[in-house]
Amino acid sequence: MTAAYVVRTAEDPADREACFTVRKEVFVREQGVPEDIEYDVHDADAVHVLAVREDGVPLGTGRLLSGEAAAANNGGDPSVGSLGRLAVTREARGLGVGAALVRAIEDAARARGLTAVDLHAQTHALGFYERLGYEAYGPEFPDAGIPHRAMRRPV
Repeated sequence: MTAAYVVRTAEDPADREACFTVRKEVFVREQGVPEDIEYDVHDADAVHVLAVREDGVPLGTGRLLSGEAAAANNGGDPSVGSLGRLAVTREARGLGVGAALVRAIEDAARARGLTAVDLHAQTHALGFYERLGYEAYGPEFPDAGIPHRAMRRPV
């Protein structure tokens, strides 16, 4: 059974706040990421996507960085965007929300003329991204004390 939800670009302040609320729940509370590193200067200019249940409850979020903001994550290639901060609330996991958010971020990347999307995946999530067409490259590395691998997919 799938829950009815929509995925949209977070345009207004309320949507943006819903994105941050999901990130705080998943990354800060569940995974123990320090709050002072969860939010950064890139949040102001990133494209944020938001999955919202029919009744308005936020289920998940993610963001796309491009240009200079993405350079540190993609080797400096201006044609490659950076997907990050993908988070799905515990109660929404297994409903396809994460995959829908990734596809919305890829759509946003294509709309901006980007040719690929990079991401830094927590190692436990490698299979999820591989099923969506991403390929891991480079060595494992820690981010906020959590093991990650870089991945990329052409869009």
